[in-house]
This record gives sequence, structure tokens and C-alpha cells, in this order.
Amino acid sequence: MFQELLGTVKVNIATIRSLIKTNERLKELAFGGVTLREKFPEHILTPILQDIPRASEWRVYDHCSVVTRLYAIYERFVEDLIKDWLNLLPGLFTRYSDLDERIRNTHLMGVGRLLVELNKNRYEHLSPEEVVRGLFLGVKGEDEYDLLSDAFLFHERNLRKETLEKLFADAGLSNMWTWVDKHQAVRNFVQEIRGNQNTTEGELNELISYRNDAAHGARIDDVLGDKALLELCDFIESLCQALSEFVTSRVIERKKLIGQAREIGKITEWFKKQEAGVAKVDETILLVGNTIFLVSETSYCCQLATIESIQINQIPLQAVQTTNGMEVGLKFDINAKKGLSLYQVNS
Repeated sequence: MFQELLGTVKVNIATIRSLIKTNERLKELAFGGVTLREKFPEHILTPILQDIPRASEWRVYDHCSVVTRLYAIYERFVEDLIKDWLNLLPGLFTRYSDLDERIRNTHLMGVGRLLVELNKNRYEHLSPEEVVRGLFLGVKGEDEYDLLSDAFLFHERNLRKETLEKLFADAGLSNMWTWVDKHQAVRNFVQEIRGNQNTTEGELNELISYRNDAAHGARIDDVLGDKALLELCDFIESLCQALSEFVTSRVIERKKLIGQAREIGKITEWFKKQEAGVAKVDETILLVGNTIFLVSETSYCCQLATIESIQINQIPLQAVQTTNGMEVGLKFDINAKKGLSLYQVNS
């Protein structure tokens, strides 16, 4: 549902990881001693080494560029995710009056603020007509209302926990932090990488502090090494994954209420070695290659999965018409676990 946004995050963070590792190899080459340098022909090595900065300064620039870029990726993802959610809302709530009161109030105040600030460069893409159109159609009761995302994305502060919670809640996405904090990928990071010596909020605050120092030209005394920078990459990727799944779960929750999504079964067994399991399903049609959502509000999971194989009584099938209570062997393109519900969702 938001796979393209998350895919962009993953590609950008993969690039950062590659640059961190490449720079570390170059540092080894530049400062690793004569033995290492003798492995390379002089005509290749000399152009590389002639403009090498001092090691300490190089590390400062690596640190600053990584933390600044990571925060930018995170901030852009949050804004694009909320924007996509707002674009979906007219299809989930036919009438503007059905929207949560907090959404409507945020929209109203945001439109008023935009009209005051339209002369600023950041809003030069908007006209007064575009700003008021969605609100006018909504209040008037027209079906084709829309929610201008710029009216919801005012934030003067860094996206720490409190600011992040407010942005999501103003767009009708309350209780976001509980999901993020308990999401498996985030919990794994805090437990396995940090050994429970920090919290999700603490990790985010540290990144923002590093980024602010880097952006404001302050003296950088605490310079992170390559391992710590790579760990920050892991954290931001996990955080964005959790946010994406949270919003997806809210879309599915609403689609279920209006008949655009339905729960078709639940995974009753999962075999880690085979990365496959058994699901007890209702009456439906399952096809190899089709996608379904694996959802659990208690496990804080909501992932899109492609069906890679189907088995009935250990017989492989490309398609199956199931009946209520039928047990089906399923393998997906992602790992799953026992207890996850299967959802078919209309696009």
C-alpha cells in the first residue's frame, strides 16, 4: 500500500551504507600502512591518495553527511506517508462530515494558515483557489472533496516523538507511537543492537541531536564510527517500516468497515525452517502470485505478502477455491508467524 515510499527509503539507506563501507575501505588504503598500499599499482593509487584529507577530518565529514542525510530521509518519508494517507481518505470516508473531528479542525486551521502564508516561497506552487477548494467542497457536502496535505504538515520543530505524534494524530492517526515502539523490527534493534540500554525515543533523539549539531556548524566532538553509523541506518529503516505498517493497518481497518477488505483466515502453524505455514481459511479463492496482507494488532504487524506456493494435503496447486474451515499450506515471499490474520483488500 505504501511499498513505493518504503522502497525509496530502503534504496536511499542502502546507498548510505555503501558509501560508509566504501569510505572505510579507502581509509584503510590511505592510512593502513605500506604493506596494504603495495598491493596496488602506483598509477592507480597515486591519483586516489593525492587529495586524501586527514583521517580525523574525514571522519567528521562522514559523520555529518550520514546523520544529516538520514534525518532528511526520515522527515521526507513521514511527510509523504501522511500525504498519501490524506489522499486515500476521500475514498475511505465518502462524506467530509464523516471524518474525525480532529482531522476537520486541523484542515480548517491549516487552510487558514496557508492563506496567510501563501506569499512564502515554499507555497508558491499553490493558488488561493487550490487552498480553499477541498474545504469548500467538503463543507458543502460534495463527494469529490480533497484534503490538501500542506494544511496538515506545519511543523517548526524536529520530528521527535511529541511532534511526530501530533502530526499523525492531526491527520486522524492516533496511538502511532505505541505501534512503533512495539513493532518487531524496532524492538529487535533496541534489544539486540542496543541491549535495552536505550529506547526508541532515545535513539530518535540522539539522531536528531547529531543532525542538529552537524547542520548548525557546531564543533563536532562526538564523531560516530562506521559501525555506529551503520546502526543508525538500521534504526531509521526499522522506524520507517513500523510507521508504514501502522498507517497500512489503519487503511485496512477502515476498508474492512466499508466492505473493501475482509479477513479470510489465520495462520495456525508456522515452520521457520521451511518459511511456510498452515492457515485455516474461509471461503475464498487463493492464487499463486496474488497478494494478501498479514495483520495482527496485538503483534503490531501489517505486511503485504505475495503467495509463492499453495498446498492442499501436500499437493501443490496454482489456485484453490477454499471452503470455510479448510486448512491450506502457504508460503509467502516474506517470513510470517503463527497467529497472523490474512486479509484480502480491494485496491
